[in-house]
Amino acid sequence: MAFSSDSGGGKPMAEINVTPLVDVMLVLLIIFMITAPLMTHKVKVDLPEANLYKRDETPLQATPITIAVEDTGALYWNDEPVTKGVIESRFSVEAQKTPQPQVNVRGDKTAKYKLVQEVVQIAQQQGMRKVGFVAIKDRSGQ
Repeated sequence: MAFSSDSGGGKPMAEINVTPLVDVMLVLLIIFMITAPLMTHKVKVDLPEANLYKRDETPLQATPITIAVEDTGALYWNDEPVTKGVIESRFSVEAQKTPQPQVNVRGDKTAKYKLVQEVVQIAQQQGMRKVGFVAIKDRSGQ
């Protein structure tokens, strides 16, 4: 509590000391004066406008790639004979496309799984995300 120094008989003052309040307000004013110019952007950029009303309803579809693996180890890219090196280079090109095409791997029934696995690994190493297998439905269960 603050005490009066005049001859009021030593009674406490009933007034609020505004000096600390003024000090805090001046500090806040200085802080806002310094930070306000920093909030404006110095570089003027014309941003593109989005047209949300016109949307293309048909998404782009990429033609799927079919890789056939024979039991002899022969590889076919969409029925065209190729080698592993050619498949690797073609996958790296196809992985850069948007949208990325789907890869369908057709392994011969008697082909070793290692041959099919190598094709799948090459596709994944080159960045292909959609790699699947093609099989024929078993008709004996009908």
